[in-house]
Amino acid sequence: MTELLFRADAYLREAEARVTGHTAEGGIILDRTVFYPTGGGQPGDSGLLVWEGGRMPIATAVKAEGGQVALVAAEAMALPPAGTLVTQRLDWERRHRHMRVHTALHLLSVVIPLPVTGGQIGAERGRLDFDMPDPPEDVAAIEDRLNALIGLDLAVTDEWITDAELDANPGLVKTMSVKPPTGQGRVRLVRIGTAGQLVDLQPCGGTHVARTAEIGHVRIGKIEKKGRQNRRVTVELDG
Repeated sequence: MTELLFRADAYLREAEARVTGHTAEGGIILDRTVFYPTGGGQPGDSGLLVWEGGRMPIATAVKAEGGQVALVAAEAMALPPAGTLVTQRLDWERRHRHMRVHTALHLLSVVIPLPVTGGQIGAERGRLDFDMPDPPEDVAAIEDRLNALIGLDLAVTDEWITDAELDANPGLVKTMSVKPPTGQGRVRLVRIGTAGQLVDLQPCGGTHVARTAEIGHVRIGKIEKKGRQNRRVTVELDG
């Protein structure tokens, strides 16, 4: 399995690793990575791979077999062979915006306490789809409540629980369309707030900012009807 360095430190921008192989599609497998692979509505990271005598722009990262992560080159070129020592460098600005948007969407699920049926994260905006038969009456109030939570500068932390503990607490799962990854024996929970001021706690494998104030001011964009009773709510970063 690829060691997921971003899981221990979402702010790690650069790290050395060793190439362990390649996928049939031409992806580069490393023994450890700072690149988040596409999943859970969050895009894979982009950046640069550098080694002695070569450099390669990385367009994205994806999950590969056996718990591995494959880096996908932005253009066709010779891949570094297995055993090569490389340096990974994230496109940090893009990743950090993903972190801001992702954390904002967790807070949106607090402000709109309805079942989530889907979601997507981008560098400028993100969206959640809710089981929401009727449109919200006061969009401005939703935006104000969301920015008020962000302004509290709450800590964002994580913890791990067992599959059995998650099964015993089904209310932790807000997303109806994507089930938390189980079968590995444990599941990661992301917490916003502390024991004395807990705002949100839910399973999530993505990257997040360390404190909510880092998100900055956000705007509620489009609210679109998607199907008979689903509505899509978009959140946009304001800078």
